[in-house]
Amino acid sequence: MEVDRNSAEVWASWFRCLGDPSRVLLLNCLATAESPMTVGELVGRVDIGQSTVSHHLKVLAETGFVHSERRANTTLFRVNERCLERFPSAAELIMGVLPRYDPTPSSCVAPWQDGHPQDRPRGRSRTGVAR
Repeated sequence: MEVDRNSAEVWASWFRCLGDPSRVLLLNCLATAESPMTVGELVGRVDIGQSTVSHHLKVLAETGFVHSERRANTTLFRVNERCLERFPSAAELIMGVLPRYDPTPSSCVAPWQDGHPQDRPRGRSRTGVAR
């Protein structure tokens, strides 16, 4: 199966997101946790400051690896299971190995890209453009 330009761009964003060791650690914590976690709980598990954890969670959420849910005064974070199931297949497809699962980029999307516009981040993107 050949990779089209759209898919290549989405998959490149996944790999860029995971190019930071702190994000890999946070994603691992969430993937192995038995329930969603708060920023404070994650700070307690990794040697990273609160503001840095918050920043990395935002990047993971923008890429679609993590979902967040606001509850009262706190936000709970959990992995996007669909994304984690399909990520290895994307790597296999890029390397020319037959994928185990459907590797389409839509398998790993941010909540607003999956029909939940209320979850769209507010403010400015990394490029400074208002969303």
